[in-house]
Amino acid sequence: MFIGRTAELQFLENSYRASGGQLILLYGRRRVGKTETLKKFCEGKPHVYFACRECTDKLQLKAFSEQLLQEDIPARQYVEQFTDWDKAFRAVSQLPCGGHKKLLVLDEFPYLCKENPAILSILRNLWEEIWQHDNIMIVLCGSAISFVEQELLAEEKPLSGILTGSCQMKALNFYEASRFFPEYSELDKILAYAVLGGMPYYLGQFDAGLSLAENIKQNVLSKDCVLYREVDYMLRQELRETPIYHALLGALALGNVRLNDISRQSLVEDTSKTSVYLRTLIQMGIVEREYSLDVEIKEPAKTHRGIYKLTDPFFRFWYAFVYTQYSALEAGDVEGVYERAVRPFLRQFASGPFREVCGQYIEALQKADALPFRYRKAGRFFGRTTVRDMRKDSGLSIQGTEIDILAVSGRRKEYLAGACKLDDIPFTYEEYLDTAAKLTPQKDRSEFYYALFSAAGFEEKLNETAGRDGHVRLYSLKDIVNCRI
Repeated sequence: MFIGRTAELQFLENSYRASGGQLILLYGRRRVGKTETLKKFCEGKPHVYFACRECTDKLQLKAFSEQLLQEDIPARQYVEQFTDWDKAFRAVSQLPCGGHKKLLVLDEFPYLCKENPAILSILRNLWEEIWQHDNIMIVLCGSAISFVEQELLAEEKPLSGILTGSCQMKALNFYEASRFFPEYSELDKILAYAVLGGMPYYLGQFDAGLSLAENIKQNVLSKDCVLYREVDYMLRQELRETPIYHALLGALALGNVRLNDISRQSLVEDTSKTSVYLRTLIQMGIVEREYSLDVEIKEPAKTHRGIYKLTDPFFRFWYAFVYTQYSALEAGDVEGVYERAVRPFLRQFASGPFREVCGQYIEALQKADALPFRYRKAGRFFGRTTVRDMRKDSGLSIQGTEIDILAVSGRRKEYLAGACKLDDIPFTYEEYLDTAAKLTPQKDRSEFYYALFSAAGFEEKLNETAGRDGHVRLYSLKDIVNCRI
């Protein structure tokens, strides 16, 4: 079942329809769906699709020659195998296209370059000599993000200036991912997203005909299923020193977000080493550095207030509930682990992903022009500002706090502060007052709006407040999950 990827397919189709040669780069981390997207794009088009392997350059050339010589090209009449890559790639121009654009897809292209670094220079020479003037489209696809960014996209590298387009594929958003489970309740769609995130490969491991609980037990916690060993497999494919990375990712999954805390929890005493390891995980797209959307927005490079977080919900779930329960799961106690360690904490665990879903909903509202103003930047605020404190005469004090969603207009004349609540207790009026107390100093010169998101509805007094105050907007779980505008 192929779901989503409308923008990526449109990007590829536009390139295919463009005149002249096209040299396209499509990249993204493993399991994001690059290969399936390329296969979908190639449907109905004459094409050659070659999946590069981790093997010697000679074996790679032999495999490519065999595949290309299956096509009706003149070279097949006088050679059984190309002697070098220059000759092999030149023969691509001989592909019969029948009025269509010639199309060559090189999947996992970094494997090709790893054994033969001269490949990039060969491609550049052929582009400048032949391909840019030919009716041809070459698609280079790769999962090694650090290699792509450092060797393919960087300036002064062979492909610099000749790529006609590049696209980084990222995880599906909630609204695309939830289409894998059309019969799930609104809450279970949120929880499934919190477990699997938006990686199509992970989503495809669940059976839409099973309940969420049964899917978690059968397709994550059971030691014979694919996802049980997925994280360990991914790390061993990409990294050395996997025990250290396991420790660091485990620390992040447990809520440690500052460098010192991550080092202490993972028992890596040298924070400078921790920083290097984290940088590698950031390059892989598994971890990111998040910065507060400050009122006086600072350049990230000039602040130490950034925090680290896992970008992949499934990695976070795996480290929270599989990695920590490994002995019990190896012993086959799937039911016990689910009932004691997963089910009681799943809704709390999903609060972070729920906040991300609410952020995606805000983006949808902006696109539909359904917000009170157009924001320029949106994100999360964490830092010191005003909070409710009834011990003070003013009712306020300065403390460290967070705002789940903060959106700011271009001239900072309007703010939208959002609070997200996934638990089974309605959003109260007092909680609204807590949200409204934050960033009080900015209210003298700016207009504030509030967006409150709740899975269990809202207290009646809060409903009444929103009914008479246009600055307060309430969004139910049905609104959010069904993307009601």
